Amino acid sequence: MNKRLTAKPIEIDPNRATSPQLFACLRDRIVRSELEPGTRLSEVDVATFYNTSRQPVREAFIKLSEAGLIDIRPQRGSFVSRIDMHSVLAAQFVREAVEADIARAAANCATDALLADLEANLAKQRDAIDSTPQAFMALDEAFHFLIATIAGQSAGWGFLEGLRTQMDRVRHLTASQFPRKILVEQHTQIVNAIRARNADEAEQKMRKHLRRVLDDIPTVAAANPNFFITEESQ
Repeated sequence: MNKRLTAKPIEIDPNRATSPQLFACLRDRIVRSELEPGTRLSEVDVATFYNTSRQPVREAFIKLSEAGLIDIRPQRGSFVSRIDMHSVLAAQFVREAVEADIARAAANCATDALLADLEANLAKQRDAIDSTPQAFMALDEAFHFLIATIAGQSAGWGFLEGLRTQMDRVRHLTASQFPRKILVEQHTQIVNAIRARNADEAEQKMRKHLRRVLDDIPTVAAANPNFFITEESQ
């Protein structure tokens, strides 16, 4: 097993189903590139590592495969997959359409209390500019969820989770290589538009912000060629 899986494992909660916990943990580690493309994942080793039986591991592997995060190869094993660029572009298209409408709705119904929550998140982002990619990304995700909450679409935000998987892998790679000050400034512009109750501006700023990942992809792919599926690798 790849040495990256030797980090301290999560503690499985015996009061909850084991398979979803394993899926969430392994998904998170793949998305954050702790488990890099090509890493071999053995049912036996994972079960031993997390002190569980093989059955929930097998179930978690099936879900990871359905999410496009691992390739299960009969008689060969299971391996962390490369990032599928077509899935990234499709997810970005859907996410932009949904979040642009969410930003518009938020501008029409934001309360002072919820705006204060957004401002508090922005302050934490500014403090985390020089922190780890994981810490900054957690604040970034919380920021977008807060806007969905303001718009009354916290449940709708959940529908995007499965679509975001491959794009989130790209975002975590960019978080360690590109200026976070730009992202914080874009977030600030979105909040300013929502505070001004300017729905058109909020939608425009959100679209511009989410399209940044498309500008970053060529540079990120060039810097991490083993992470992406390319025409040559197919």
